[in-house]
Amino acid sequence: MSNSVINWYKYASPATFYPLAGRLIPWFSGLSVLLIAWGLWIGLFVAPTDAQQSEGYRIIFVHVPASWLSMFIYCVMAFWSALGLAFNTRLSGMLTAALAPTGALFAFLSLWTGALWGKPMWGAWWVWDARLTSQLILFFLYLGFIALQSAIDDPRRADRAGALLALVGVVNIPIIYFSVQWWNTLHQGASVSLTKAPSMAHIMLEGMLIMALGFWSYAIAVVLTRVRCIILERELTNEWVKRNAVD
Repeated sequence: MSNSVINWYKYASPATFYPLAGRLIPWFSGLSVLLIAWGLWIGLFVAPTDAQQSEGYRIIFVHVPASWLSMFIYCVMAFWSALGLAFNTRLSGMLTAALAPTGALFAFLSLWTGALWGKPMWGAWWVWDARLTSQLILFFLYLGFIALQSAIDDPRRADRAGALLALVGVVNIPIIYFSVQWWNTLHQGASVSLTKAPSMAHIMLEGMLIMALGFWSYAIAVVLTRVRCIILERELTNEWVKRNAVD
């Protein structure tokens, strides 16, 4: 038991995590390409035409997984932020900083694909709907986190300030998720629920889940790449960085 605990703890060190991340990046990169290609093939060519929304509904195979990832990544940021504040671990702050741009990308993708879907469905690119507004707030939280960290020169102070913002902002995640239940909104309810059977064809659900896994694999690959860059930037005075900077 003690050996397994020691093995887990050793990866909290940037020096140990750096080569591990390098080994994982090619695997997750390749997996993301395969899963996204598979999910798009199902969504564009295999899934049947929707009786009400016709072919326009197919954007959900990008919109819904992007929305899931935008919320989940922020929760992961909050987790690493809490861990960093509690145990003062350097790697926690680095991982949080590496996650933010990818979360912002998925939040932006969610908003734009939602607008493209909403125009033919609602007749408008944007409405101040509870779900859309809270998702926009999430996008601004990501941008605020990135701007806050960029404005502080000391990395450790930047990590602590960003961690506080991430923990405060995480209250927005349940608001996004439950907004369609709490308020009368134009946005349709959840098609996938942990407590109910899915309200869509099996092949549609399969395509969305595969796309979600593909997006998550992409996110892992990109975040690991970014955190390696952050480690090199912050640990330039260490000898192991000088040896591994050419990897």
